[in-house]
Amino acid sequence: MSEPSSLPASPKWRRRADARPAEIVQAAYEVFAEKGFAAARLDDVAKRAGVSKGALYLYFATKQDIFEAVVKDAVAPNIGAIESFALGFPGPFEQLIRMMVPRVADLAQQSAVGKVIKMVIGESGNFPEIARIWHDDVIAKGIGLLTKIISQAQARGEVRAGDARQYALSIAGPLLTAIIFRETFVPVGAKPFDIPALMQQHLDALLPGLLTSRP
Repeated sequence: MSEPSSLPASPKWRRRADARPAEIVQAAYEVFAEKGFAAARLDDVAKRAGVSKGALYLYFATKQDIFEAVVKDAVAPNIGAIESFALGFPGPFEQLIRMMVPRVADLAQQSAVGKVIKMVIGESGNFPEIARIWHDDVIAKGIGLLTKIISQAQARGEVRAGDARQYALSIAGPLLTAIIFRETFVPVGAKPFDIPALMQQHLDALLPGLLTSRP
């Protein structure tokens, strides 16, 4: 006689245990984007991830730990992929920047990262540690990558002399502005910007002054 079958497990719990941290991180990303850091509850994260709150604490001790995991696992890898592409690109600076910036703009247009940026800006006064985490793993790496490829282009004679880090902010500034505008003012009726089109127009205006010569 066969042994009595146990109650069927839910799909979440049939998965391997090592899949659960990734599920928690994705759930937390969504909850932070929707509610902000202060209003996000660990119960909300656990429920969306399909785990108990006790199981959540097996992997993360605090809400800040979960936010750090969101940044490192759900956001920063996009920068890593762009960095690998940019540093291995064999062509000139203008060709690289015209390929790289639209990829970042498309990501900003389609993902929830803008909501997290707004959250970091809005709540950094009460939670400065989330600003530090975002700066160290996203802002510093993104601006650092742009600064590096601009410096390399200057060494090749493609970009005019000047502070490479300031040039990097000149390139990225309209993207950050458009993201903040979308998350702050579009919900109350403002007309949104087409972020990829904005960045294309920005490059068309900026590059003639940045490059030493054009083919």
